[in-house]
Amino acid sequence: MKKIITTSKAPAPIGPYNQAILSGNTLYTSGQIAINPINGKLVLDSIEEETKQVMENMKEVLKAADMTFENVIKSSIFIADMNQFAKINTVYGSYFNEEMAPARETVEVANLPKFVNVEISMIAMK
Repeated sequence: MKKIITTSKAPAPIGPYNQAILSGNTLYTSGQIAINPINGKLVLDSIEEETKQVMENMKEVLKAADMTFENVIKSSIFIADMNQFAKINTVYGSYFNEEMAPARETVEVANLPKFVNVEISMIAMK
């Protein structure tokens, strides 16, 4: 059985998907990009600010499922330019205890939704 997880504190889906699905004790999040949920505008001032908005959006999705970043077991990071990896990684890493950080892959892609620079999805467990 699956439960739809949704929150107004993260951007609403821009297509036929949900913010997250809880199946048993496992949460599968959709990818988050740097949309400010308050005004619907993209946060593209810098790659650090963009990544921070993505992580804050993800934090709210996790919170809606009564979870935190400590529950995350797997992350997928999609970036438009691998040269931005170090800056993205610094911001991303600040949300995790390094000793308990989740498994992860980082992939450079040709394009992302709305032509943003970073998109992150996660899998978490209670």
